[in-house]
Amino acid sequence: MIKVLLFYKFNEITDPEYFVRKHKQKCKELGVLGKVLVAKEGINGSVSGTPEQMEAYKVYMHSLPGFEDVWFKEETAIEHPFTKMEARVRKEIIRLDKPVNMNNKGSFLTPQEFLDFYNKEDFIVLDARNYYEYDLGRFKNAINPAIKSFREFPQFVDNFEKSVDKKKKIVMYCTGGIRCEKASAYMKERGFENVYQLEGGIINFCQQLPNTVWEGKCFVFDKRLLSDINQNNKPITHCISCNIESDLLKNCKHLDCDKLVVLCVECQKKLQGCCSEDCLKKFTHYARERAALKKSGEWKAPEIIQNYTKS
Repeated sequence: MIKVLLFYKFNEITDPEYFVRKHKQKCKELGVLGKVLVAKEGINGSVSGTPEQMEAYKVYMHSLPGFEDVWFKEETAIEHPFTKMEARVRKEIIRLDKPVNMNNKGSFLTPQEFLDFYNKEDFIVLDARNYYEYDLGRFKNAINPAIKSFREFPQFVDNFEKSVDKKKKIVMYCTGGIRCEKASAYMKERGFENVYQLEGGIINFCQQLPNTVWEGKCFVFDKRLLSDINQNNKPITHCISCNIESDLLKNCKHLDCDKLVVLCVECQKKLQGCCSEDCLKKFTHYARERAALKKSGEWKAPEIIQNYTKS
C-alpha cells in the first residue's frame, strides 16, 4: 500500500533555496517521491511513499521551526502517483499574482459546521478551483468561478462583487485548503465581510462526512487525476464526444489543442486520443507530413512544428 500526503502551510521561510536543498536531501534519504513548492510565504506539496516513509516524512516536517503544526491530509493508492521527487523555489506557493495579507484570511469551518450551514444558514458556496475540477465534482449548489487557473480568480471577483451583497455569508472550498485560504484573504481585502473557508478542504470533509453534500469525484494534481475520496460516487461527467457517462480524463493528442477533457474508452480509440474529429484530422495531417519528411531525411522538428502550429 502507498500513502499519499497533501499539505501546505503559510509560514515565512527566510531562505527558500536553502530550505529546498535540505528538503531534497531528506526526501532522497527517506525514498520519498512527490512535488513540493517553496516560497518565502511557505510550503505547498504532495508526497507519496510507504506508510513507514510517510510517517518519517511527517516527523521531519514537524521538526522544522514554524511547521510543527503542519496538517497532512492522507489518502491511499495502489502505486506511486509520482515518478520522482521535485522540490522547487517559487515566488508564491499558490500563484495569485496579487499581494495578499494572509493574516486577513476567512474564518475556518469544520466539516460538521460546513454541513450544518446547509441546514441552518442562508449562504453562498464558492468553489475556488478551476473549471475542469468543478465539472468533475463539487459541493451541492456551489458556484463555479469558471477559471482556467487560480491566477484568474481576481478577475472572477471583479464581476462577482457587482452582483452580490458583500455582507452575505460566503463559504469557500478547494481540494486541500490552500487556494480557498488565499482567496478568502483576497475577498476580505475586496470588502466581503463574512467570508469562511472549509478547513482541510474537500479531502478532509469527505473523509469525515462521506455521502452527504459532495457530488462526483475530486480532481488531483498527480498521475491519478481523479480520487473518489472514499465516496464511491458515480461520475457526474460525460464523454465530450458521445455523451455517455464517463470520468476518464485525457489530454487531447493534438498538441495545438492539448485540452484536458473527459473521453470514454471507445471514443479514445475512435479519435486516436484526440478530443474531436477536427483535432483528429489536424493531428493525422501532421503525422503524415512528419512521416514523409522523416523518410526523405528532411525532418526538422522545430521548424515543422512551428509551421504546423501556424497552419
